[in-house]
Order: sequence, then C-alpha cells, then structure tokens
Amino acid sequence: MFSLNRRQILSRDQLHLVWGIDYEGDPRTVDTHIRRLREKIGEDIIQTHHGVGYSTRE
Repeated sequence: MFSLNRRQILSRDQLHLVWGIDYEGDPRTVDTHIRRLREKIGEDIIQTHHGVGYSTRE
C-alpha cells in the first residue's frame, strides 16, 4: 500500500484494509506491523503523522 501511495499520508483505517474488509481484529495491529517494518527497512523510511497516519519519505 505504501508503494502505491508514496509520500501520501495513509490513516490507520486505510492501512487496516490491507487485511480485508471482513477483518475484525484490533486496529492497533497496524501499529505493530509498522514497528516491524521499521525494524526491517529502517526507522527513517516510515514517518508518523500523529493523529493522522503514516507516510513514506521515499
């Protein structure tokens, strides 16, 4: 999803749709996956916009 929306801020709800519209899990799942992505690709690639969402710098 980030690769299709470079530099665009994506909300937690938009990113949550990656798991499908029928997924009823915790929306905070996105935060866990963002943390894991940062561990793999680097802390500075994904930027947090508090109260809004996440974006990529590249």
